[in-house]
This record gives sequence, C-alpha cells and structure tokens, in this order.
Amino acid sequence: MQRRHFLKAAGLLAVAVPALRQAQAQTAMDHAAMGHDMGHAMPAPAPAAQGLSLPRGEHLPALQPLVNQAAEPGRFAASLRAAPVQVALWGDARQTTFWAFNDSVPGPLIELWEGDEVDIGFDNALPQPSTIHWHGMPVPPAEDGNPQDPVAPGKGRHYRYTLPPGCAGTYWYHPHPHGHTAEQAFRGLAGPIIVRSKTDPLRHLPERHLLLSDLKLAADGQIAANDMADLHDGREGQFVLINGAWQPVITLGEGERQRWRIWNASSSRIIKLALPAHEVQLVGTDGGLIGAPQPVDSVLLSPGERCELVVTGRFKPGQPAGLISQPYARGKRMHPEQEKDDTLASIVAYGMRPTLALPASLRPIAPLGAPGFRRKIVLSENMADPKAPFLINGQSYDMNRIDGTGQVGRIEEWEVIADAHMDHPFHLHGTQFQVLARTVDGIWEDEPFLAWRDTVNVPAGGMVRLRFVQTLPGLRMFHCHILEHEDRGMMAQIDFLPG
Repeated sequence: MQRRHFLKAAGLLAVAVPALRQAQAQTAMDHAAMGHDMGHAMPAPAPAAQGLSLPRGEHLPALQPLVNQAAEPGRFAASLRAAPVQVALWGDARQTTFWAFNDSVPGPLIELWEGDEVDIGFDNALPQPSTIHWHGMPVPPAEDGNPQDPVAPGKGRHYRYTLPPGCAGTYWYHPHPHGHTAEQAFRGLAGPIIVRSKTDPLRHLPERHLLLSDLKLAADGQIAANDMADLHDGREGQFVLINGAWQPVITLGEGERQRWRIWNASSSRIIKLALPAHEVQLVGTDGGLIGAPQPVDSVLLSPGERCELVVTGRFKPGQPAGLISQPYARGKRMHPEQEKDDTLASIVAYGMRPTLALPASLRPIAPLGAPGFRRKIVLSENMADPKAPFLINGQSYDMNRIDGTGQVGRIEEWEVIADAHMDHPFHLHGTQFQVLARTVDGIWEDEPFLAWRDTVNVPAGGMVRLRFVQTLPGLRMFHCHILEHEDRGMMAQIDFLPG
C-alpha cells in the first residue's frame, strides 16, 4: 500500500501487516541514511488492548488536502460526503465500519485564506441526519451547521460564507445534529481547517499538523457504542491517534525549529501535552496567533481546543524524546483517571539543523473594553434525572426554546461556572473570546496573556470570566464540548439581534 493512501478507506490505521513491516523497514533505512541509529527509537510491538492491537511506528502521515475546484483566485469550492466506509484494521478479512468525510479519517484538511469566498457542498450518506459545523469560524448562523438545520439522510446542501480579515487561525469541522453529535464524531467524522494570512510572521517555519482523536473498539473489532459510563463521564477509547495513526514517529532535527498545529478532536478526552526533551513555546490558540511567544512546559487541550506550538529540537539527556500525554484528573466517576505518562508519538533526530528565528512579537491583540452586558452561565449535573442529567442554568437543551437575547456589536462578559463534580469544556459558536481570569483553588487569577479562544476548560467547581463580541446576527449555540454531555442536555442558545 502506498503511503499517500494511508488515510483513505483502504488504509486508515489499516495498513495490512506486510505493508506495515515494509513501511517500518523503510523508516529504519530512511533514518539510517540520515546517520541516525534507529535502534533505540523504533516503537516496540503493540501491547494488546482488550485483546486487540493496532499497527504502530509509521512515520506521521500527512493530512490529506481537500482540493479546491474553483478556478478563480479568492474562492474555494469543494464537496464533502459523509458516509460509512469499511476499513481493514487487522491485516486479515475482518472489516471495521467507520463514518468518514470523503472516505478519509480524519477528514480532509481544508486550507483557506482570509478573504476567501467559500462554497462547500455537503452530501449526507449516513443513516442519520447530519450537519457540518465550522467550529470556531466567523460564519453566519444559517451556514454554521447548527442542529436547527439538519441535512436528512440521502440529502445535501451547500455551505457558503466569506472569511473576514483577521480570522487566520486553526479551526476544524464536525457534525452537530442534536442527539447524534457524539456518535458521528467518534465514528470518524471530524476534519481540520487552517485559515492563513498573507502577513503570517511564522510562515518561514516548517509546519507539522497533528490531529488528535480517540478510538474505542469492542471485542469484535468494531467501533464500540457508548455505554452508561461513557454517557456519564464522556467517552475515552483505548487508542489515542494522531492523523489516524497510533503512536507514529515524528522526525525533528537537533536545533530545528518547527511550527506544530495541534487539534484535540476527541469526544471527551482532556489531554495535557508535553515535550520534555525539547524547547516549546506557545504561539497560537484557537483563534490564531497570540501577541508574543510564551515558553511552556505543558499545554492542556480540552475537546475542541487547538493550539500552535513552536518546537525546537533539543533532545535533552534523561528526558523522554517523544510527545507525551501527562496525567490529568477531570473528575470522572465511572472510568479510571490517567495515572502515568503516555507516549503519543516518538520523536527521532535526523542530524543537526539550523535554528530559524522566532519573532519576539507575533501580532497585536487589543483587550476588549468595558462590557455592555454581563451574564452568569452555570454548568451543572443532575444524575437523579437520567433524561436530563446535564444542564445549563438549570435547564436541559430545548431546540425550540430561546435561552436569551444579545446584541450584535455589544461587548458581553460571561462568568462560566462549573457547579459540577467534573470538568466541562465550554464552547461558544460564531466568535472568539478573551479569557480575563480563572479561579485556582477558589481564588481568581488574571489570565497571564491575551489570546483568542472559542473553547475553554472549566474545572470542576471552577469559574472562568470571558469577554466577546458577536458581529453577525442570529442564533448562537453554547455548550459543553464533552459531546456526550452536549447531546444529553448541556447546551443552550442565544439570539443575537442587530445593533
């Protein structure tokens, strides 16, 4: 099987065993040719997980691009089809059914530019209604794939919008039909988006794309349905994948500086990422670059969040060279918490490389001014009611109920409170917000730097204060981005009226 097909239907995670061995042998030869001894770096054989194991140790596969079919500049036209696809995971006759955009898991990478006119056709070949939500992007409500606008099985529609100046960032797309969002996402329907700027100060750096997802398989090798523990805690699978691969190999030269865009596209897994052997600086959040690089030891990404890191290869002795998921307790009651470091990817050196410059400033971010309106948003749990266990301001989501009104152009300040025993990642549609402060052990602490975000983790018992402006009128959703919680009621909607 050729490498360019790794993510397609016949090749998602699903490299047949002979092809995998051939690819591993080629990996070893590639690195030997670069003068690097791979003996200590190649991953060991995969351990069994509930009697199952996946191939691992491939080079990090590239995300497959969605081809722009428009001939004229400044326009992007393409199509996405959501449909079941059969994948051979085990190197034998068994097939595992995924749901995929254009037969690719993850879905194709959509690369856009500020100012582009976008026209993407969507065909729904699933047995359920579906939509495409353009997570974090400044698109009109009617084009945002909200649950009020389902596309029935066998039907289609076009999503059309124009990207405004200043929206360059790292986004993604996934379904948003109420009651089906979690299942469609964990079966494979998610894909990355990059909106680029012609004035990007980091365009000189080599770029890597890492989309993290989560795979839970049943004993028969099929994608497992959610059980009651998943519905309560949120689903976490046996395998954390990067670009559809399990524990891939990433190459990084000693001294080389790379720009990494990272997506957490899992249903509910909160991931604390670290690269202990290397120099790491945070340079971007959901809505694009921050003001200046921030040195970090780790980055916490809740479901739906993205980040941009500049990683400089240092390979410090005594430190694990790979990309590590560190333990983080999010308050689960029915699943165990992660207790030790997990290696998500191996990182191997391929000789010395020049260290390219990292600008001291990236872009200006002006603080939003005094708010014209304030709200409290309380995320709570009511396990005594299995029909409405997750609530916002004491209510379970009702598509036919408007939970409030706002005004286009007005600065709003929200205090989001997790009156709950577990963390709840908070996501707001249609705009980016600035986090002003968070509570730590009950004490408010100011945010150390300004950034644009559309998703923020609210720890159990914690509070987050944020400000934003909606620039387009219409109905906007806000919800917990643990998708099982969203589907079971932790979502609400506000109608933003013209100013």
